[in-house]
Amino acid sequence: MTAGSAPPNAQRRLIGLLLVLLLLAQIDQPYPEVALLQHIPTMLLIVASPWLLRRWPLSTASVACIALFMALHTLGGRYAYSNVPYDDWARALTGTGLSDAFGWTRNHYDRLVHFAFGALSVVPVAEIARRWGGLGPRGAALTVLGWVLAISSLYEIFEWLLTIVAAGETADRYNGQQGDIWDAQKDMALATLGAIGVMAMGPIIRNRR
Repeated sequence: MTAGSAPPNAQRRLIGLLLVLLLLAQIDQPYPEVALLQHIPTMLLIVASPWLLRRWPLSTASVACIALFMALHTLGGRYAYSNVPYDDWARALTGTGLSDAFGWTRNHYDRLVHFAFGALSVVPVAEIARRWGGLGPRGAALTVLGWVLAISSLYEIFEWLLTIVAAGETADRYNGQQGDIWDAQKDMALATLGAIGVMAMGPIIRNRR
């Protein structure tokens, strides 16, 4: 892949699938008051992705990681994260809800997405660091950690600011703290754990060129 060339067909299909998922997520939207806030990043990324991938080409593996994360986010955004009905889905498939099986008292979908953010950031960020930044494996690993920690922190600050400027119920639904005063710290820790877990598989970092 060279700068200026069109993204491969596989990458265009991934972008198209993400667009379809985003459109489906708007049908009978159960939480319209937070839907726009949740889905703006995905819409902007889909619109900008052809230009971004022409200017800074990435491997299909990296694009797949980004698309998978945005798909998880789109699903969470449809249900304002705190209300993703995974228990209903599990009961339909197995007869038992995940919360019943594991004794959970909160909806953990947001925890999954924060962990996925760290894990799925490794391949694309390491590739950018090595290909466009000229860094070695160690530099790429540090870049991944810096990215995950920085973006996680900025997102939690954004959520805090939202609680100040937005109406109480709207902010609560968007933030999805579910009464946990340590929600921000746990989210950041899970993202970091996800990144470290994937980076422990050394070849992923070494081969990202």
